[in-house]
Amino acid sequence: MDRVSAIKAAVRAQHGRVEALFAELARCGRTEPGFTRPSYSPEETAAHAVVARCAADLGLAIGRDAAANTAMTLPGRDRTLPPILIGSHLDTVAQGGNFDGAAGVVAGLAAVAAIRVLGLEPERDITVLGIRAEESVWFQVSYIGSRAALGALPDGALDAARIDTGLSLAAHIAREGGDPDALVRGPAARAAAAIHAFLEVHIEQAPSLEEAGISVGLCTGIPGNVRYPDVRIAGRYDHVGTPRRFRRDAAMAGAEIALALDRVWAEREAAGCPMAVTFGRFHTDAAAHGLTTVPGEFRFSLDMRAYAAGVLAALEAAFLVAVAEVSARRGVTVTLGPRAEAGVGTVAPRIRDGFAAAADALGIATRPLGSPASHDAAAFAKAGVPMAMLFVRNANGSHNPDETMAIDDLLDAVAILTAWLVAETCGG
Repeated sequence: MDRVSAIKAAVRAQHGRVEALFAELARCGRTEPGFTRPSYSPEETAAHAVVARCAADLGLAIGRDAAANTAMTLPGRDRTLPPILIGSHLDTVAQGGNFDGAAGVVAGLAAVAAIRVLGLEPERDITVLGIRAEESVWFQVSYIGSRAALGALPDGALDAARIDTGLSLAAHIAREGGDPDALVRGPAARAAAAIHAFLEVHIEQAPSLEEAGISVGLCTGIPGNVRYPDVRIAGRYDHVGTPRRFRRDAAMAGAEIALALDRVWAEREAAGCPMAVTFGRFHTDAAAHGLTTVPGEFRFSLDMRAYAAGVLAALEAAFLVAVAEVSARRGVTVTLGPRAEAGVGTVAPRIRDGFAAAADALGIATRPLGSPASHDAAAFAKAGVPMAMLFVRNANGSHNPDETMAIDDLLDAVAILTAWLVAETCGG
């Protein structure tokens, strides 16, 4: 049997293992509807235990770092060489799906299992990472597990409170078996310079592949983002009969700021510059607003993202200009609150091209696809680690209970991943 046919057969042999893994993960944090595995929760920890058991069955070495990330390693011939990391996260948003994040960990395990079936020994370690706390909704901090492993957690991150419990990130890490004090002391669990590559498989988060009838996308880049989780506008409460010239309407100020950014987005997108602007929370004070009251308070959250650092900086500048102009015109005070950011994730051309060549050899149709969302891979890219991603067809979007991914589509991505690994480190 030729090498390509052998890889196809070895990967297809993982169908039952992959299906069983997702079934086990579906028992971790099952809610109605969907799945809820908060960052640093017993439900997330249970998911890590599921993949660790699978890794043990495959004979992989299992370890955990101070951030409680799970490392599952197929040892290479020369263990002094920088390892290849394959990974993603196992937490979810509230009432999310069972494939966002988890598909990447399962894909990594399936690829390693296929290499075992092929009887190959890599020249360097291949480590599958189950990464903690990628979903920033829980602590309002991006890429917690990845950045913790790399020694790149932002100042103050360990004090961030989880939105549902009010407890700090440090407290939750300790509860789930990590060591927040060690994260402060260092050294980092993973030195970026000592990583050969970071690879991530993820479901697509807009149905581009579904629309095209293609199972796998080759990531062209991951957007950076700037976030303002809690912007507050203070105006003045008034009777609804108050003439316009006397009003300091906080809600209208918020609406004007949002529309100003929407105009910038529309103009830039029409000029061929992809980006996204989202006002996720957008509301008056439920305890004080009413049909006969001009709103005196307004709050919103803002996420801005783009594929180039300069574009992102210009977008943020446009936001700050809108805030200043609207504040002056409407007589309101805008308090921006905390600011968070994540860098643009640049894909390593050599790995992306290797994925494309592997797909061609396997007869798997692919297409280039920019990521609309952020991923752990971006944290590794920002640290200087060569990075690449594969996206898997998903019909119903993500961050919802209806995520839909066919196992055969995931195995197409696993085949590409396995073929690249064989060529890169197994003398293939």
